[in-house]
Amino acid sequence: MASSLTKDSASPAAEKTFFGHPRGLATLFMTEMWERFSYYGMRALLVYYLVSGGADAATGSQGGGLAMTAATTTAIYSVYVSMVYLMAMPGGWFGDRVWGARKTVAIAGFVIMAGHLSLALPGQAMFFVGLILVAAGSGLLKANISTMVGHLYDGPEDPRRDGGFTLFYVGINLGAFVAPLVVGTVGKEHNWHLGFALAALGMGLGLTQFLLGTKHLSPKSSLVPNPLSPEERKAVLTKVLIAVLGIAVFYGAVVALGAYTLNWALVPLTLAGLFIPVAVLARIKRDKELTGAEQSKMTAYIFFFIAAAVFWMIYDQGGSTLSLFADDKTAGTLFGFGFSATWYQSLNPLFVMALAPVFAWLWVWLARKNQEPNTIVKFAMGLVLIGASFFVFIVPMAMATGDTKVSPMWLVSIYMIQTIGELCVSPVGLSVTTKMAPQKYASQMMGVWFLAVTAGDCTTSILSIAGVDLNGTWVIGFQAAAAALAGFAVYAYRKKVQALMGDVH
Repeated sequence: MASSLTKDSASPAAEKTFFGHPRGLATLFMTEMWERFSYYGMRALLVYYLVSGGADAATGSQGGGLAMTAATTTAIYSVYVSMVYLMAMPGGWFGDRVWGARKTVAIAGFVIMAGHLSLALPGQAMFFVGLILVAAGSGLLKANISTMVGHLYDGPEDPRRDGGFTLFYVGINLGAFVAPLVVGTVGKEHNWHLGFALAALGMGLGLTQFLLGTKHLSPKSSLVPNPLSPEERKAVLTKVLIAVLGIAVFYGAVVALGAYTLNWALVPLTLAGLFIPVAVLARIKRDKELTGAEQSKMTAYIFFFIAAAVFWMIYDQGGSTLSLFADDKTAGTLFGFGFSATWYQSLNPLFVMALAPVFAWLWVWLARKNQEPNTIVKFAMGLVLIGASFFVFIVPMAMATGDTKVSPMWLVSIYMIQTIGELCVSPVGLSVTTKMAPQKYASQMMGVWFLAVTAGDCTTSILSIAGVDLNGTWVIGFQAAAAALAGFAVYAYRKKVQALMGDVH
């Protein structure tokens, strides 16, 4: 990225900068861009690889996937995405107490690359090993790389800080946009395992960039803020070994009895993804050390958390339910131009890059006129919009009967509505989390916010495991109605929630 590095004439040492920001931002920008390239490239292939069976001579499809049902595929996809976000909490713990942010990110890069290489090998066993490694590595990286961006600046008051995070966000979406076009097309249309290998190459490039540019990062990124004492380390290792041994013995017995099925793995993970967010919120809420104002804010935060879980439950089906519809029921050409169904996964990051600056300007413009919607209203808007996207989805579902395939513009419209909803919920949720976090849990609450994604995706997974056809029209309609009603409920109770939020607006 040398061409983007410019001389900062205001600096006495005339140090090189990255668009006016610390040079280390270029390292983190490229690392995150390539990591997102690998992650979203693999994710674009995931559902298609799972449902693909033998090659189809009539259509020219390659086959060679795992030939699973749509319900099982949706459950696996949802559990996988939920585990990525669930692992962000232990990922942050490792950065804070064991390795420090810089070392944790380096290790995470190796783990993710090993995961993609495992996916590049044939066989169901290597596939699931790869998913576990990518989920674990992504959790380790996600929790620490943003912290390292913050380390580059002179505290929260540094005027460049918001701009630095904005550039970093561009890197995320740039990688996510390109990946389905490259990895998705190669993997789905030519060779699954070559596609997964390209994802591994992407992570390899990101890791190389990180290791070469690590000298430009802040020294704070190498520190372990709250290292484990020898006694704590011994206690943690003992607990981990007991847990691993217990799981190994249990599943060994299940396999030995010939009772093992995929649900023996999916159901416990799904239930854990539902139980852990509830347990974490309950633990914080019951903490007697919190002040009355902090307790009140946590009560309000639970409203936002539940709303966000409902939002992500529908939103993340863009990579499962909508992807399956894109492949089976949507035309593969537009204006005479043919393309892979994986390309739909590039729409969200494209719309984010196009619309995020517009929304940022819109909120500022409305604020100047004293008309900016508050956090609660923005959340309500996001829920209504995500519900509206599935109401729109019902129309092409009804049209796509028999061999009839609908226009790609239906899915383009649905993804655009969902992205607008995301821009009302995601950045606002991140902001309100930092504002409402009790002082004692200030560094942990961002992980709690990610647990809303875990809860939403695990709800989708448990429905799929229970046999609910998430590709059915009535289920899509029910989810749309639930999200819209949740949005109206949030809006109706806005004054009560605002009172609980105290001085946070």
